[in-house]
Amino acid sequence: MMFLSLTLILALQQPPVPQPFPKPGSSQPAQPAKPAKPPAQQPAPPPTATTAAPKPGQPEAAPTEAMLGVPVYPGAQFLTSYDAGRGQRYYIFGSTAPFVDLVTYYRTALKQKGELVYDVPATHEFDVGKFREETMAFAPGVTIKDFQSSVSEGFPNPKPGGQPARFKSIIQIVPVTEKP
Repeated sequence: MMFLSLTLILALQQPPVPQPFPKPGSSQPAQPAKPAKPPAQQPAPPPTATTAAPKPGQPEAAPTEAMLGVPVYPGAQFLTSYDAGRGQRYYIFGSTAPFVDLVTYYRTALKQKGELVYDVPATHEFDVGKFREETMAFAPGVTIKDFQSSVSEGFPNPKPGGQPARFKSIIQIVPVTEKP
């Protein structure tokens, strides 16, 4: 019990503030260092047509390929979008097409190989724009995730009574907001 109370007392005490050493040969006492100014933060850009949030109480309209800056797999259903921060949104689509078909489609459409980032569940990413840390939360790109396996029948359709009931794969698109 005494050990516990001693430990608690020591834990609640603040460590002493370190004092700078005077410079050798200096007769003046050392001045404490001035705190550095934090870097100026740039405000997030205002929402644009590609990043505007849906109006409350109204169904969200599916984004166009022109808004996204990349093609949408034929037959993919728009499910929803999310605020990614810094004026960006990302868009989720469901597809009944197998993962391999989606990857093949985007390799051809985007003219790049992309990268398999996870084997299980299979997840493939395509970068489609330059990431700008000062203005973006996510790099523009297309991510495909396989949701059908021996332990999963697929991603459940979030729309009540929506068809199909489950999607084999999900496509996440972070739009290209500016030209590289």
